Amino acid sequence: MNPRITDWRGLRVWVLGASSGIGAALARLLLQSGARVALSARSAPRLAEVAEDRRCALVLPCDALSEASVRAACDQLVASWDGIDVAIYVAGDYQPMRAWQIDPARARQMIGVNLGGAIAFAACVVPQLLRQGHGQIAFVASVAGYRGLPRSLVYGPTKAALINFAESLYLDLRPRGIGVRLINPGFVETPMTAGNDFTMPALLSAEQAARETVGGFATSSFEIHYPKRFTRLLKLLAVLPYRIYFALVQRVAG
Repeated sequence: MNPRITDWRGLRVWVLGASSGIGAALARLLLQSGARVALSARSAPRLAEVAEDRRCALVLPCDALSEASVRAACDQLVASWDGIDVAIYVAGDYQPMRAWQIDPARARQMIGVNLGGAIAFAACVVPQLLRQGHGQIAFVASVAGYRGLPRSLVYGPTKAALINFAESLYLDLRPRGIGVRLINPGFVETPMTAGNDFTMPALLSAEQAARETVGGFATSSFEIHYPKRFTRLLKLLAVLPYRIYFALVQRVAG
């Protein structure tokens, strides 16, 4: 389905959302694997910490909520390296929310980062990949996008939309030689999940998530999901009739 990547040495990789969490761990792992990595997020000092003055790292601060900012970073990357081999959108925003806690301002923030930023990213990257005639684009969504979940009133729908967006991109781009990847993690220990007041099953570290992600690129799969013991269960739940699904989720999660 997608070209496999087993050797990252010399590849030009752009990670947007590289200042913390999965993005930072992924950027570090790719740098250790010999890739040239452009690191983007709002915080230039945090990006510099991740880059560790490596010659193959390029710090390109940008704001996922600003299309102009994302485009400027993309243009600078292409000007510096004359192309992109792999572009990975990891930026995300998360706040638990229940029906009686709907906050339109926070909802707009999550929609803007989780979906709007991904669309702006694709709008910059895809034309470049098409001009090159090769390359891959990937998006970190979440298993929370598989189906409605408690505490995920806005976050889940943004990830569901991102999953659908990536699927549509694949249908358009794969016949033209461009790879598209969808990355759906379960619970990962990051600053975003640090405030959760509930037990997170099969919790992974950001470093484990980065290794799973890189391992997924070594396959031809469209979807990279982990940890399998958790994600396979959610995939099963996602195909159940509503009556059974709602009863099971309410029993487990409340």
